[in-house]
Amino acid sequence: MTQEKLDGVIVATALPYAQDPSAPAGLRVDLDRYAEHCRWLIDNGCRGVGPNGSLGEYSSLTDDERRAVARTALEAVGGDGIVVVGVHGVGAHQARAWAEKAAEDGAHGVLCLPPTMYRANTSEVIHHFEQVASAGLPVMAYNNPIDTKVDLTPEVVAEIAAIDNVVAVKEFSGDVRRILEIREKAPDLTVVAGADDLVLEALLMGATGWFAGFPNVFPAESVRLYQLALDGRLDEARALYEPLVAAFRWDSRTEFVQAIKHGMDLVGRYGGPCRPPRGPLTGDQLAALDADMKRAVDHLAEQTVGA
Repeated sequence: MTQEKLDGVIVATALPYAQDPSAPAGLRVDLDRYAEHCRWLIDNGCRGVGPNGSLGEYSSLTDDERRAVARTALEAVGGDGIVVVGVHGVGAHQARAWAEKAAEDGAHGVLCLPPTMYRANTSEVIHHFEQVASAGLPVMAYNNPIDTKVDLTPEVVAEIAAIDNVVAVKEFSGDVRRILEIREKAPDLTVVAGADDLVLEALLMGATGWFAGFPNVFPAESVRLYQLALDGRLDEARALYEPLVAAFRWDSRTEFVQAIKHGMDLVGRYGGPCRPPRGPLTGDQLAALDADMKRAVDHLAEQTVGA
């Protein structure tokens, strides 16, 4: 069994597009810009990147695009970090096939939802993760009952944790009480914070990873927050976290992809448009997000001046 824990700050990378009338929805995946973004995240202290997650719009990509994105991340990161590839699929055979491709390409691990198109029962969920784990890479199971309608309760997580190569769980239920229960039922499993607006709470309860969205916008500051929490420096962690959390809450909203990309645009990083079915934010949404982002940016600027 692999010993890779898949902990630390791993960024669920947003995916840039370039205008191209011949591409799906008129948007071509901009691999050069994506490679630069992955490199920037690593250079700002993040442990790794996660291509082909929900934030990476994997479900809007062709199969060729999806594999090219993973390969681009691996080449950009090189030996300086880890790449945890999203292998989400409708069923076990699709997810396993993506995990096998990730292994062939040299990924360090995979992130996997339960079956994405139907409400699987527990035995089907276990079979799903057994198939993915058989590809040989470290597996981070992803509990997102909001989107998948399948809840990986602590009891189910304990069953999944018994599968060879399953080393971590990304917990996105929103119930921070589960962190301790998972640690009790599956003590060897790495618990990874999945919701940016609960990250401090999750880390204080024993999570040791953060599979994150808003570090696409604030990577160095997010790494600092993570380290302050692990070091038990709660006053400093809260002082950094509280002005950021309004922006972080967008990570748990339906429009999280659009919001994070817009946040990138606001700080001088290219976020750009999304492919359908995701549409643009409304005027009211943009106004609210801009206000949340301004609070975060102003706070970080004050900290920099006072440093």
